[in-house]
Amino acid sequence: MDDIVVFNCIGIILNINSLLSPTILVSHYHYMSLLNHPIAGFIIAVLLTGCSLLPDRVDETSGWSAQRLYGDAKNYMHLGDYKKALEYLEKIQSRYPFGRFAQQSQLDTIYIQYIENESESALIAAERFIKANPRHPNVDYAYYMKGLVNFRRNNTMLEKLVPSDRTKTDISGASQSYSDFAELISKFPNSQYSADAHQRMLFLRNSLATYELHVADYYLQRGAYVAAVNRAKYILEHYPSTPTCANALSILAQAYVKMHILQLANDSLRVLSLNYPQFPDLPKLNSMVRAAS
Repeated sequence: MDDIVVFNCIGIILNINSLLSPTILVSHYHYMSLLNHPIAGFIIAVLLTGCSLLPDRVDETSGWSAQRLYGDAKNYMHLGDYKKALEYLEKIQSRYPFGRFAQQSQLDTIYIQYIENESESALIAAERFIKANPRHPNVDYAYYMKGLVNFRRNNTMLEKLVPSDRTKTDISGASQSYSDFAELISKFPNSQYSADAHQRMLFLRNSLATYELHVADYYLQRGAYVAAVNRAKYILEHYPSTPTCANALSILAQAYVKMHILQLANDSLRVLSLNYPQFPDLPKLNSMVRAAS
């Protein structure tokens, strides 16, 4: 607004210049000479005074209490106008940086950034709140939101448009999410968010195990038998009792046969038969081990 007024003032001054000296082109020299003209100087002074008297943009929330600002922010959140809600929450934090409304506005900011898919901003805000308010009664919410953000951060737009098997993609978000939920449950076992965190951990655990199984099978199919064995063992050691264990034992048996380590192949097959007698590939594996022997 001020810039527009200044340009208008300059435009008027130049018009005065042309009126006072119609035959003279406006140049720096002539412009400076014009400034010394008594009439021009008077008009310029009036114009500049008028510019300075123009009202600034009025903030309708000026003087509002933190409670009133927060109430309006929550209303905007309920209406789904997160941009406006975030604007009011930021005003609370800048005007009233201490107290319960400032702290609650920080937690709500994390939620809005999560809803708006601003993953990095949400994680930074959650970490900041945890460090600044380690004993806050709702700090468990910040831990929970960290887990939620990482739980969803691998859902890129491409994956939404073209659904894919999450276990075949980058698992860094899933691993971090699992750690975040585990930290929440460890520090706040009675938190209202612990039950949901536990269910998500079960899902993540199965997803991570399935990812490892895909990798183990990938190595097996390409003849990298040592790598396949290592991945299969990793599943059995880190993800016991998951649905992938039977397939991991099957990969172990097949890889050992290919490497002509028949004793370990028989051991793997025996464990598979005892724990998963209904495994559909058992007959084929038995035939494979017998033929190798």
